[in-house]
Amino acid sequence: MPSFVSPDEIRTRFSQAMSAMYQQEVPQYGELLDLVAEVNQAVLTADPALAEQLASNGELERLGLERHGAIRVGKPDELFMLRRLFTVMGMSAVGYYDLSVAGVPVHSTAFRPVSSDALSRNPFRVFTSLLRLELIDDPELRERAADILEHRDIFTPGARRLIDKAERAGGLSDEEADRFVHESLETFRWHRSATVDRATYQVLHEAHRLVADVVCFKGPHINHLTPRTLDIDAVQQGMPARGITPKATIEGPPRRRCPLLLRQTSFKALEEPIMFQAPSFHAQTSETSGSHTARFGEIEARGAALTPKGRALYDRLLEQACTATGGDYESALARAFEAFPDQLETMRREGLAYFRYRRTDPQAPIDPAETLDALIARGAVEATPLIYEDFLPVSAAGIFQSNLDGDNRAHYTANANREAFEQALGGPVLDEFTLYGETEARSIAALACAAG
Repeated sequence: MPSFVSPDEIRTRFSQAMSAMYQQEVPQYGELLDLVAEVNQAVLTADPALAEQLASNGELERLGLERHGAIRVGKPDELFMLRRLFTVMGMSAVGYYDLSVAGVPVHSTAFRPVSSDALSRNPFRVFTSLLRLELIDDPELRERAADILEHRDIFTPGARRLIDKAERAGGLSDEEADRFVHESLETFRWHRSATVDRATYQVLHEAHRLVADVVCFKGPHINHLTPRTLDIDAVQQGMPARGITPKATIEGPPRRRCPLLLRQTSFKALEEPIMFQAPSFHAQTSETSGSHTARFGEIEARGAALTPKGRALYDRLLEQACTATGGDYESALARAFEAFPDQLETMRREGLAYFRYRRTDPQAPIDPAETLDALIARGAVEATPLIYEDFLPVSAAGIFQSNLDGDNRAHYTANANREAFEQALGGPVLDEFTLYGETEARSIAALACAAG
């Protein structure tokens, strides 16, 4: 029987190679990694109980590895092939996100590992967006963009061959896995040369800056790579001292004793030099220089995964803060979220978040007649909130918008089309609530098994 490298190992090799590549391409990303590492170490040193909890839950090892990236593709067959590529790395499409509600003409999913074991090994995620050409009003411009996209292939022949091989054989050897990482990385690499002339770029840019970013280049360059911090407020405050200008506000819920879902911040997208193709009627002339703004730095802090009940409360409070009049947004957000319990036990009892249950002493017997609440009350069972592994549409859109800087933000109304997205993907996206619920249920079943 052939010896294959595990998808978890391939995912780790790929994420580390991508981090090294992005650090070369965007030097401020390296500065950001150093800052996040310093802040995380300071938090762990100051809070030994947190350090012990992360270690016992297998989350300490993943902290330094943890990254999420983001890419935007232009046509359905690119999304279809990306699904196959990420499958080699043990990553599945989780969740459907309609960002048209925020004036961004894409819909998206997150490719990530789904099992608890795979997440503890390396929770690498890639937020992947598909351009929605049908949301461009001008039919001539739609056709022009589609024609440009039709003539590109964002995958190397080597990557295609190795994906085929992995699917046929059931895996890749050690040498094949290294080649797969090398070939696949080319899809995510930055290319200085645009595939269009300046005039075409400008027309697409005026339709929407993101449309130009997706359509006018050889591939879907990774536009950010995000480390996880244990104190995003400290990172936000520490960026200016390192010559990094953060966005004005942190996206997501306010700072709390018991963190919820996801908080994100970023630094502004870089203005980078590019070369445009010569116009076809001036074929004898050389390329012309210009600039493009797309890639930025992002940081995230992750909290408890919320149940549908908890998410409904979260959404209601967020909407309340957004529509509040008078005062600043951050104050309105803090006031609104006073209605969300900030004690883990209250969140658990009210069914607002998902938890993992385990015996504090694996050797101690459990009385089958005891309730879960009673076991927790006497310290025989520990309840730890599941970390949220996914994304918030409002946060994602907020990060997108903070790096667009244009007036073309609100051309679209909410226009979800999950069916079309899944057709392009070649399969259904997984439901994140179901995944968290299954993880919680497995931990309860393990307790039941221990009780006989």
